Amino acid sequence: MDPFLAAAIEEARQGLVEGGIPIGSVIVYRGEIIGRGHNKRVQDGSVVLHGEMDALENAGRRSAAVYQECTIYTTLSPCPMCSGAILLYKIPRVVIGENVTFMGDEALLKSRGVDVTVLNDPACIQMMQDFIAQHPQLWNEDIGV
Repeated sequence: MDPFLAAAIEEARQGLVEGGIPIGSVIVYRGEIIGRGHNKRVQDGSVVLHGEMDALENAGRRSAAVYQECTIYTTLSPCPMCSGAILLYKIPRVVIGENVTFMGDEALLKSRGVDVTVLNDPACIQMMQDFIAQHPQLWNEDIGV
């Protein structure tokens, strides 16, 4: 398994342990993780801390040139909010663990020149299927339903 996807899955599992939604993300710059995070909407009572947003927050303030060389790994297809942040910071590559349980704004990312790779990793799919089955209301809240 790709070590960066494995790190994103580790983040997702940490979110689940904390009582949150199991979506994780890491940001990689020149082969090194510079930001990692997981969905913290439940834990922090946040409206915006999806996994990708938490990873960006934890990567911190960096020059645009750094983000323009990054790859963001996420266990789940990025929603419109997270896709917008990816576009805002001109992150050129997104590696997605899965898009079976939720299809985010991949078409928008691709239309703006972002290289999108979808792995449909069985561990990512199973983790989300289990979570959605056990917590449908919380899941719907997370995606704005």
